[in-house]
Amino acid sequence: MPLYENRFQVRASPEAVSFFHKDTSALQRLTPPPIFVQIHSIEPLAEGSQSEFTLWFGPLPVRWLAVHSMVDPMHGFTDTQARGPMKRWVHTHSWNAVDAYATEMIEHVEYEHFAGLPGFFTRLLFAPPLLGLMFTYRKWIIKRALERSEASAR
Repeated sequence: MPLYENRFQVRASPEAVSFFHKDTSALQRLTPPPIFVQIHSIEPLAEGSQSEFTLWFGPLPVRWLAVHSMVDPMHGFTDTQARGPMKRWVHTHSWNAVDAYATEMIEHVEYEHFAGLPGFFTRLLFAPPLLGLMFTYRKWIIKRALERSEASAR
């Protein structure tokens, strides 16, 4: 089964990282252009909470229902695709303090494509190089948002 993992450090406390991910606008902020995300419903991050949205890849809509589990406010959570384009998509967000002013973040994704035509499209849309670009963008947004707010708080 394919895996994707992105590790990086952010100059922010685990509390700040947790607060960032609890914000229901985080998904919109973390979706890289030219993809557009349309939120249908989003519940505050909690065990069993759900987010339903459509990712627009140009004129192509990809509807998704994610369910959150293993929610630990100080260390992360997992979102699992309950309904969507992939045969399997399990995305674990985790973070741990490096010191009082830095946090290591890990985004770990286990995914599997369907066979046939549906799998052909997801293999294009979620190819490893594109996942790399998507998660590089996410890293940039997280660092930009958190490091600016932490710097101004000091």
